[in-house]
Amino acid sequence: MNAEIRAAVDARLKEKGMSRADLARAIEAQPNNITRALNDTGGRGGSVPKLWADILDALDLELIAQPSS
Repeated sequence: MNAEIRAAVDARLKEKGMSRADLARAIEAQPNNITRALNDTGGRGGSVPKLWADILDALDLELIAQPSS
């Protein structure tokens, strides 16, 4: 994920009064994997699969995160 998406997730966590540990419990993930993904230090969930990254790059598209309705 890019820096903007990681920042949007962190901002949304703050908005909802949730910690990263709360998020990990909510999605049944290991807290260290959440930290790695949001700090871009590796781990599961921290990167876009290569095929999708290539598709997005080829079409000059980027992923964005926004609150759902």
